[in-house]
Amino acid sequence: MPTEPDRGDLRAAPVEIEVKVRLDSPGAGREALKRIGAVLRTPRHHEDNVLLDHTDLRLAASGTALRLRRASGGATLTFKGPRSVVEGAKRRVEIETAVSDPDAAAALLEALGFRRAFRYEKHREIYAWREVVLSLDETPIGTFLEIEGPLPALHAAAQALGVSEGDYVAESYVDLFLAGGGKGDLVFR
Repeated sequence: MPTEPDRGDLRAAPVEIEVKVRLDSPGAGREALKRIGAVLRTPRHHEDNVLLDHTDLRLAASGTALRLRRASGGATLTFKGPRSVVEGAKRRVEIETAVSDPDAAAALLEALGFRRAFRYEKHREIYAWREVVLSLDETPIGTFLEIEGPLPALHAAAQALGVSEGDYVAESYVDLFLAGGGKGDLVFR
């Protein structure tokens, strides 16, 4: 009987803790970030994200994801483990590595049996405030602010921004798109 390959112990892997907050506009987000003194770390740029899976979509079925992101002339390959929600925040293992040749990485992953399952785009600006990273995202389904960091710092940033836990969005952009009746990929037209 075939067995799954050993994936190692993920308990020691880095954990991403984040929430999204829906905003009225990018300008409203920039004003809020300016008001709390957040510092721009990465100017507005385009990101093209491809989720990869097997033809039977076993990664999606297990609540995990494999993403190849191209942005600002570079690329990142990311594995995301199953998510849980703690105090309104999404929490999941996240393992990332820089990729110097995204076309070669895509070809390698395809040779291993992975196929493009979904593509989504966004324009992103990255800010820092205390212990959190704040990403202002313009997507085809609206503008969002992602707050990522340790849970107490995440809540402190949300409070400084005038956001309550009831405003938190724990779903991914893909989940939001599909729940809204989206078909195909989440890309700018």
